[in-house]
Amino acid sequence: MKNNRTIFQVDAFTDEPFKGNPAGVMIVTEEVSSEWMQNVAAEMNLSETAFVFPGEKEFEIRYFTPTIEVPLCGHATLASSHIIYELGLKSANETIKLRAKGADLIIKKEDDWIVMDFPEYPIQKTDMHKDFKRLVGFEPIEMYSSIYDWVIAIAKNENDILNARPDFGLLTENGLGHLMITAESDSNQADIVVRCFAPMGGINEDPVTGSAHCALTPLWSEKLGKSELDSLQLSKRTGRMKVKLNNGRVEIKGKALTVFEAKLKI
Repeated sequence: MKNNRTIFQVDAFTDEPFKGNPAGVMIVTEEVSSEWMQNVAAEMNLSETAFVFPGEKEFEIRYFTPTIEVPLCGHATLASSHIIYELGLKSANETIKLRAKGADLIIKKEDDWIVMDFPEYPIQKTDMHKDFKRLVGFEPIEMYSSIYDWVIAIAKNENDILNARPDFGLLTENGLGHLMITAESDSNQADIVVRCFAPMGGINEDPVTGSAHCALTPLWSEKLGKSELDSLQLSKRTGRMKVKLNNGRVEIKGKALTVFEAKLKI
């Protein structure tokens, strides 16, 4: 087993290098402090770096942005599961049990796909934000709120999502520091499109956001009348996933590949 001096970088929600969302992953076999993990995450300067602690029957996992610890992260979970399988800590026919601060997660492998079982996030319709167009660049048709301070804005078309130009400093000042913008896809590439901004957590734009679909999946499943959806994230790197609503849970399916591994010298 690799010790906690080895760090991997994995591109998640893609099967192409330099696409999807890069995450750092460390398999930690020695005692480390939260401050040390935060410093490593700041050094990596990725949306998230995950630290995985193997146990007898399950793994503990913690996620850090460059500035804060977060309770749950989809792409870093996918990246970590990919590394667990790649290192042979679990075989391809075994499930992975992860204990995160935000949820207990069950992961399995289906051919080249990794399937993650996440909790469904509650959503509640809210009033329109009076300055939204000035702050983001389009007028939403509906707005919702969810847990972890997420705000969801639905656009009338895919073009609004693609062309949005948020003012990140003003987002945080105006209660939009964790913002998902989403629309029904205008093409046959996907069912829905999305972009996610989290300047409050030190991430201006997250390239691909698995955990956002804990809220987006129930929202769009009801609107489109289907429980299974293909999602395309329209960030510069882009990324894809398949999601499924399943009895109060959300199944998030994606691919990943390892870009590099490195040894820490500290």
